[in-house]
Amino acid sequence: MTTLLFTYGLPLLSALVAGALIGLEREWRGRAAGFRTHILVCLSSTLLMLASTSQGAWMFSVLPDQQVVADPTRMAHGVLTGIGFLCAGVIFRAGFSIHGLTTAASLWTVSALGILFGAGLFWLGWAGALATLAILAALKLISRKVPERTVVDVEVRWPGTAADTAQAVEAALTAGDAGLKRVRLELIENGQLCRQSWRLTVHSRDLAALAGRIQSVPGVTGYDLAPRDD
Repeated sequence: MTTLLFTYGLPLLSALVAGALIGLEREWRGRAAGFRTHILVCLSSTLLMLASTSQGAWMFSVLPDQQVVADPTRMAHGVLTGIGFLCAGVIFRAGFSIHGLTTAASLWTVSALGILFGAGLFWLGWAGALATLAILAALKLISRKVPERTVVDVEVRWPGTAADTAQAVEAALTAGDAGLKRVRLELIENGQLCRQSWRLTVHSRDLAALAGRIQSVPGVTGYDLAPRDD
């Protein structure tokens, strides 16, 4: 009984706790993959790895004079490859901005932690879990102490007849960032509307002021600000 608890109970418990701690941080930040998702990913990885390392107990018939050689690393490769499809589901694009990369990385990490727990590498698994929590939580708290700058994708629209509006919009944008980069210029609605996109970096607290400057430019009929986030 004690052997069973150590062989199976301890890895599963470690997977539950580690997945819950990392998932709680993602849940607290309102990410798509949160508490339950991280627990399930870590737990399933551990279960599959435990099954792989226990192939001697599998029920199958072996041909006479044949020997079955188990390779648990194949299961690890399969789990980490398969989890990539789940990670892709939490990455999405809004305009030119990509969101969810950090959450996808955390899912891939808890899957790796589950494999380590299933393989019996508890010290390595918990070291990785604590390092992941430090990266997600502690470093986020540290970043709040420094001036936070955000990459913003800006899209502005104005009538095609307003020739001077583009220069006025760029002047409004460069008031918050000297490193303005023009991304795209389009003429739409049968030439009646211009749509131009820029990428710039601003302080997060200056987003409202940036929107106000764009809105005050004569001729602007619409705009969209898309801050990048993980």
